[in-house]
Amino acid sequence: MANTIDLKSEDRSADSILSWLEGRDADLARQAVAARADGRLLDLTAALPEADRIEILTFDDEAGREVVRHTASHAMAQAVQQLHPGTLLAIGPAIEDGFYYDFDTSVTFGPEDLEKIEARMAEIVKAALPIARKEMPRAEAIQFFRERSEKYKVELLEDLPDETVTLYSQGDFVDLCRGPHLPSTGRLKAFKLLNTAGAYWRGDERNPMLQRIYGTAFATQEQLDEHLRLRKEAARRDHRLLGRELDLFSLPEQLGGGLALWHPKGALMRYLIEEFWRKEHLKRGYELVFSPHIARARLWESSGHLSFFREGMYGPMMIEDEEYRIKPMNCPFHVLIYKSQLRSYRELPIRYAELGTVYRYERSGVLHGLLRVRGFTQDDAHIICTPDQIHDEIKGCLDFGLFLMHAFGYEQLEMDLSVRGEADHDKYMGSDDEWEIAERSLMEALESRGLAYKRAPGEAIFYGPKIDIKLKDAMGRLWQGPTIQFDFNLTSRFNMEYVGADGERHTPLMVHRALFGSLDRFFGGYIEHTGGAFPLWLSPVQVRILPIADRHHDYAQQVASQLREAGVRIEVDDRKATTGAKIRDGETQKIPYLLIVGDREQSAGTVAVRARSEGDLGPKPLAEFIAAIREELGPPRS
Repeated sequence: MANTIDLKSEDRSADSILSWLEGRDADLARQAVAARADGRLLDLTAALPEADRIEILTFDDEAGREVVRHTASHAMAQAVQQLHPGTLLAIGPAIEDGFYYDFDTSVTFGPEDLEKIEARMAEIVKAALPIARKEMPRAEAIQFFRERSEKYKVELLEDLPDETVTLYSQGDFVDLCRGPHLPSTGRLKAFKLLNTAGAYWRGDERNPMLQRIYGTAFATQEQLDEHLRLRKEAARRDHRLLGRELDLFSLPEQLGGGLALWHPKGALMRYLIEEFWRKEHLKRGYELVFSPHIARARLWESSGHLSFFREGMYGPMMIEDEEYRIKPMNCPFHVLIYKSQLRSYRELPIRYAELGTVYRYERSGVLHGLLRVRGFTQDDAHIICTPDQIHDEIKGCLDFGLFLMHAFGYEQLEMDLSVRGEADHDKYMGSDDEWEIAERSLMEALESRGLAYKRAPGEAIFYGPKIDIKLKDAMGRLWQGPTIQFDFNLTSRFNMEYVGADGERHTPLMVHRALFGSLDRFFGGYIEHTGGAFPLWLSPVQVRILPIADRHHDYAQQVASQLREAGVRIEVDDRKATTGAKIRDGETQKIPYLLIVGDREQSAGTVAVRARSEGDLGPKPLAEFIAAIREELGPPRS
């Protein structure tokens, strides 16, 4: 965490934050990458601010990591322009776990080019070039970059509202940038260029295709080495690779981008997950509903989606001279079910739940396996309740979400309270008072469960604030998990009412919540979390029987019959292949149990057991194996 220092009694005669810090705490000065005062990020080369306190940022701080990686992106861009004169610069931000820069160049970057660029970066780091910040009138900056033929920088500047902009230079390299940056290139410690990709300028397919180089940077070589190890492991666990190897799903080009086909094994897993989901919802007083895939455009006008979410919707399509839209969300349908009759306060809360498939527009460049698709199934639920029920309902959603995530082996969770941005309230529905009430309700639910959380300004949905639960997987990466969203808009927009105890009509409150979020995205992330080694209850094939020779086939079928009667999903591998090859194939398919049967097992009525997690367990009586496996067959219990 940032080191906060009280400045009230500090000597301010030093010419920079860094020189002041070196005289005060040499060890912290060596680790420092930037500073923050009054919420403003500062270069270490800046003068000591007129503030009561200053925070010294290191690589341990999120903002500090961004500074290091942004500086690395500049070093990379400088190296590229030195090696390939005439290359034009687009943008080069820090991103989660690294950085990238987009280039317009006639050179097609390959692995050998990355090695050369990385070597030149090392020279730039060794040169310890001072990094200088300069403020410049926007018009002057436009002329400066126009003279250097940097057309992308000129376009960015022409779109900026600021009258004054900042440039950063190191040696002969100059870039448009808000900063901050490290004091010199010499303070970059460990970096690696990773891969290349194509990227349209400003993400628009109508614009030129640029070349993007991705890289990463860390404070130490040890941290970098560990990141590269996890990256290699992540590649091995890639859900697209495992989905193909385990025959779970496919995304054929002929079908269209972002649309998945679930194969029999993947569909079986999805069925098991959905049935678990349904049973747990019914236990908790939810009612299951179904809704269509399209609706009249006027419904989406009433809900506000056409005003706030039009760019994410497909359509329109005309049916009998009336406009229809494909649904991007399920909520208006649930509202209509509620409105099918007048409700009493005695009926509330009403909890509607649906595994509803929705469709949202995503640019082709961001589609990624099951993690970013255009058609996906949400485990949607809407809770309609009275104001005095809202706190308990939010807590119930929170508890339910935590249970489901733990049931799938996610033990490390992080909580965000997603709220409006400070300066863009016009993008959201509802009054300031309503937003304050909603945020307080969510905040109190988190605090009542003793859950640490951080506020995320600007991350709210247009109709209300929300709790976002992030899942940390086996490799320490965060995935979007359950969301619990407060909505005080749809109930009034659709004139939803209930008759209160006073006999008067009142407007109810609504909570939207999705615990898996997108079932498709959850499944893709879960494949990577488990590496395809699913728990027994979810494995499409739980046991594979391997007869050693043709004479053991009948016994293998007898074993299979008894296992089926016990409710076990089995396969018999009766191919003409060696036992070793069959074992290797079963392990590649990550089947929980392999049962080998030969002469000895056939005569003794046993099976030789190999467990995925424990290896060779030796021979066991079949009845004993069936009794043991039955304990593992069912889904987690609430």
